[in-house]
Amino acid sequence: MTIDVPDAPPVGLTAVSLREVSKVHGHGSGAVQALDRIDLTVRPGGFVCVVGASGCGKSTMLNLIAGLDTATSGQLATTGRTGLMFQESALFPWLTVGGNVELAMRLRGVAKLDRKQRAADLLELVHLPGLGAKRPHELSGGMRQRVALARAFAQDADILLMDEPFGALDAMTRDLLHDELERLWQDRSFTVVFVTHNVREAARLADRVVLLSSRPGRVVHEFVVDIDRPRRMEDPEVSGLAGEITARLRQEVRRHAV
Repeated sequence: MTIDVPDAPPVGLTAVSLREVSKVHGHGSGAVQALDRIDLTVRPGGFVCVVGASGCGKSTMLNLIAGLDTATSGQLATTGRTGLMFQESALFPWLTVGGNVELAMRLRGVAKLDRKQRAADLLELVHLPGLGAKRPHELSGGMRQRVALARAFAQDADILLMDEPFGALDAMTRDLLHDELERLWQDRSFTVVFVTHNVREAARLADRVVLLSSRPGRVVHEFVVDIDRPRRMEDPEVSGLAGEITARLRQEVRRHAV
């Protein structure tokens, strides 16, 4: 099998770099290799979506980049502060919406008045002005994900790591949050690494789509998304690219099943 990987970008122009990164869970006869010599580079301001079959190591890779886990071997480096957003909003129910957004700033020692103002600004940024006193259970699923997005930005992240953040939402809410994320990314020029099982979502959002093989995960192909923005999920160009990615993904699933 041929492994197609990109050349490394010039030194100093890398937000995320993985070189020969492997991850093994467990030890001895019960060990499971999740990732095998992953090579991936993401330039500052890039938007990379990672796709692959279930269990291929997408979330494991994201956890390694976030520093939540340690690679078994290889070299991994990030430039700047990272923020992480999960599929579930993971808001603390005993805190207000504003309190959830403030939490990251509180942990960094930001003064109370400053963090309250910053939280209010971020909630306005994600189109939830004046809702800081609400509790998470009073909000819809889409609104909670907007709060989670504001909380991620409260970390002043240079690199936003997103693990299927819109997978549990209905199509309309997901489409609105695609627009929101894209607008914020273009305005603020941060780096995004976005894990998804939805190839059309990847084609809609990314400027590069990275395909991982079935377990153990390896980078087997990259798709450069040369489609003008703004994009819609139903655009013919997006559908066409999603079809190409799906065909390559099916090859990987068949190979693994043999």
